[in-house]
Amino acid sequence: MIHFLQVDTTAVAQTVSDTIAQTGVEEKELALSEIIFSGGIIGQSIMVVILAMLFMALYLYLERFFAIKKAAKLDENFMSQIKAFLSKGEIEQAKTLCTSTDLPVARLIGKGLSRIGRPLQDINTAIENTGKLEVYKLEKNINLLATLSGAGPMTGFLGTVVGMVMAFHEMSASGSSRIDMSVLAEGIYTAMMTTVFGLIVGLIAYIGYNHLVSKIDKIVHQLEANAVEFLDLLNEPA
Repeated sequence: MIHFLQVDTTAVAQTVSDTIAQTGVEEKELALSEIIFSGGIIGQSIMVVILAMLFMALYLYLERFFAIKKAAKLDENFMSQIKAFLSKGEIEQAKTLCTSTDLPVARLIGKGLSRIGRPLQDINTAIENTGKLEVYKLEKNINLLATLSGAGPMTGFLGTVVGMVMAFHEMSASGSSRIDMSVLAEGIYTAMMTTVFGLIVGLIAYIGYNHLVSKIDKIVHQLEANAVEFLDLLNEPA
């Protein structure tokens, strides 16, 4: 009988221990899910701004990434076809090919073809102006990424300062020589979480901006190479 009672007592103790542990895990998960917005109305407002910056940075990066990726695609036979048409004097067919190809290099060559018959300098100027316009289209909104790379951490730093002000205000308002950490929790949450998410925004925007700039530079070099090749075709003797 004593043996059975010991077993039952052990089983009950184990059950209680498991229940307490499970409750602790649930409370921890709940705290983690709410910790982001645990900084009071001011901290929550700053976090909303930072999260809006985060989503904006991700959207701008992905939108420009796919647009630039599309612009970078080029049929390797495109310039060969242009050269074949020009060698046969089939300028209209070359223009049709450029019109049907929705790429920056096609619009560049198409502008040059539309100026055939004019001085070579005029053709070169028209190509350069078209190239600048195409690069401007590729760079659309990426300056916002550069702005967010600086604004994100600065907004997080603002949240840090606000959080520390809140913490010291609570310390002063408590009027006690003994500091209760629960009183400081709201300000500390604000200070830490805004800093973390502000830095995340800054890193994503900074890395995304530099990645897009490097891809645009490659397209610019590609456009310049094709423009030079096109002008060389016009300079070839008939």
